[in-house]
Amino acid sequence: MRRTQHRCRSLVTGSLVASIFLLGSGLPSAQAQPEPPSGFTALFNGEDLTGWRGIPQVDPRKLRAMSPDERAAFVESHRAEFEEHWSVENGELVNDGEGPYATTDEEYGDIELHIEYKTVPKADSGIYLRGNPQVQIWDPTAKGRASELGARKGSGGLWNNSPGAPGKDPLVLADRPFGEWNALRIVQVGEITTVWLNDKLVVDHARMENFWDRQSPLWPKGPIQLQTHGGEIRWRNIFVREIPVDEANGYLAERDTQAFQPVFDGKTWAGWGGPLENYEITPEGTIRCQPGKGGTIYTKSEHADFVVRFEFKLPPGGNNGLAIRYPGEGNAAYDGMCELQVLDDTAEKHQELDPRQFHGSAYGMVAAHKGFLRPVGTWNLEQVTVKGSGIQVELNGTLILDADLSTVTDYLDGMPHPGKDRTSGHFGFAGHNDPVEFRNVTIKALP
Repeated sequence: MRRTQHRCRSLVTGSLVASIFLLGSGLPSAQAQPEPPSGFTALFNGEDLTGWRGIPQVDPRKLRAMSPDERAAFVESHRAEFEEHWSVENGELVNDGEGPYATTDEEYGDIELHIEYKTVPKADSGIYLRGNPQVQIWDPTAKGRASELGARKGSGGLWNNSPGAPGKDPLVLADRPFGEWNALRIVQVGEITTVWLNDKLVVDHARMENFWDRQSPLWPKGPIQLQTHGGEIRWRNIFVREIPVDEANGYLAERDTQAFQPVFDGKTWAGWGGPLENYEITPEGTIRCQPGKGGTIYTKSEHADFVVRFEFKLPPGGNNGLAIRYPGEGNAAYDGMCELQVLDDTAEKHQELDPRQFHGSAYGMVAAHKGFLRPVGTWNLEQVTVKGSGIQVELNGTLILDADLSTVTDYLDGMPHPGKDRTSGHFGFAGHNDPVEFRNVTIKALP
């Protein structure tokens, strides 16, 4: 496929682990090594190509399917071409517009990335995050060869998102004139991506789509890649910082903060019903199911179409659930619209479950994508959107379930779910004997 389909630009910030391959030294530089901001690590040392390798545009799933020896041989086969088209001049990483993409040896997940670039007329480039295109860099002038593709709107957008999707086009034109350096700052948690170009917000908490498989989420980790595309581009001050959990959850919760209303005050059971004696409010202000107990506790208020956002923490093997449009009695999974699983599906004892029982799944009806939970004992942030018969689950910034329950006809163990077509009900937690914790529970009503 032509690279005109993959345009990106981005900002790297995070810590760099020891490089696996040393790829040539480039030209010697008299410049001092770059000084990263506090908490950041330099991905480019200003002297040589240490920490980088050359990989052409390739579906990351193809690379992951290779054995370690096959992957090493694949990288080695592009070494000479990489060193031919990439060099270091005056402390700058330079590409002549050809060759494989400069790719970090290390893989990154939730990051803040800072990067500066300078390019030439009619050039086209970008930054791949987690091996996925891309934060776009191109010529925004009328003479740019990609002007008909949206280049006149400027750089910084998630150009490979679907037409009309948030983030595809930058919010403002922020490019500086040719000959000047541009500065990118990129924050990505899960799929949720924000980009500043030259201190102007150009992408605001937009979901980066998985270009390689639109039906699947963006994978949790992958390399940062600097794209080559038909014209010289120079890079410098490439810094990355891995974002810690609490900061990541705060970033995700920045969206629509005024529209969400708390439904748990952290101190009392005001506004809640059900077998509250089976749960406890901890000194830290969290809801915790007591070991060996359970049942469904729920908000006294009912909800039709809504978004609920909360944090949860699982013990090893922990099991709980979200009661959606619960009638106030009966089994949340069958009598309510559904029970959304809250489960440590990394535990050995759960590996033989039906996929419709893993975390985030509409229990017994629709399977969620697996592999996006944080380590056991760590706080996760989840956001659930219920609208009509549709339900979406976003876990730590990644969309893991997008289902229309009205279309479900195949059920786990052949057991139908008579409540799945309910149009309103209570929201709650369906405990299953494990001390799963919840906090910061907020709900936004939808029109």
